[in-house]
Order: sequence, then structure tokens, then C-alpha cells
Amino acid sequence: MIEYLLVFLGGAIPWLEIGLVIPLGIIGGLSPVWVIIAAFSGNLLTVLVVIFGYQKFRLWKESRNGKSEKAESKRTERGKRIWNKYGMPGLALVGPILIGTHIAAFIGLFFGASKINTTVWMTLSIAVWSLVFGVVTAMGFNFFV
Repeated sequence: MIEYLLVFLGGAIPWLEIGLVIPLGIIGGLSPVWVIIAAFSGNLLTVLVVIFGYQKFRLWKESRNGKSEKAESKRTERGKRIWNKYGMPGLALVGPILIGTHIAAFIGLFFGASKINTTVWMTLSIAVWSLVFGVVTAMGFNFFV
């Protein structure tokens, strides 16, 4: 039981995340299914903290700087719509491999992705990559045993 808690915590830590924790847990002899679930849950929990904490951080920063919301131009609004439609999926899908899930979520929010869009795409991305890492490791490890 403690091993799965460690997998959960490892999945929650930026830069360890699912790409390292899942293979280590499976190679360590733990059940692939429970390793995937624990690492996914830990990683998703902290990504959700980033997503929902970002809004509070942004509001605090704006109130501290005394800036008010400016009216956005039509060009800016169109750019945000395009980013929300295509930008977040791409960032979410390559983020876990290149920069980590936490940074990918932060970058998406910084560039204007909505919380809902970021949450959906990061959840899907973490789920897909958790399965990929888990299945590939389990199959590869079983191949050599």
C-alpha cells in the first residue's frame, strides 16, 4: 500500500511525473493498473491546483499592480478563440514529454486558454500518456522476463 502512495506522490511532483514514476513502479514489481491509476491521480491533482490557482494568482497580481481589464480588440478575441480551439490540445499532448504537465498547463493559461479547456485537455493528455507509459513498460518488461 505504501508503494502506491509513493507512486501517487511521485506522480504529483513536477519533473518526476508520470513519465518516470509509472515505468519505475511497474519495473519495481507493482501492479501496472494500480500504478497507472495512482500516478495519474497524483499528477492530475497537482495540475488542477495549478489550473485553479492560476486564476487567483492573476487576480492578485492585477490588483497589486492596479491594472484594470482593458477592452480586447477583435483581433485579440479571434486569436484567443483560435488558441482555445487548437493551441491547448497540441500543448497538452506534447507537454508531458517536452516540458511537463504543470508547465504545460501554466503556459496554456498564460496564453489565454480557459480553465475548462485547460482542464479537459490536460486530463485527456495525462490519461493518454499514463496509459502509453504503463502499457509500453508492462509489455516491454514482460517481453524481457
